[in-house]
Amino acid sequence: MSYPVSYYCPHCGAVVELEREGYLADKAVTPYPFEGWEYAAPNEAFEEAEGVAFTCGEDGTLVDNEETGCGERFYLSFVKFEEGEEVVPEPSSEFVEIGRERPRGPRYPGGPSG
Repeated sequence: MSYPVSYYCPHCGAVVELEREGYLADKAVTPYPFEGWEYAAPNEAFEEAEGVAFTCGEDGTLVDNEETGCGERFYLSFVKFEEGEEVVPEPSSEFVEIGRERPRGPRYPGGPSG
């Protein structure tokens, strides 16, 4: 059975929704891919991959209609095991720019809007 799951873009804070199976365990959402992880697009069979590569505003369903997305790539990585042990991810050697402007965090009831 699949469920809608929401993720924040780490670049701009836009919220995307992805329909996915409940057995998949999330490891992290990052602005960079993990070394050795294989990523699929949200419209591909990502259940067989080790994560999902989004382009903000183009992939997934934007939850907040006021958001258009920033067009930057970000990555959802699933928990990965090798020989019965959880793999500790290594950040990619690819350089990314974080925090070009004032970062905007998740909005939540009663708290700051970012």
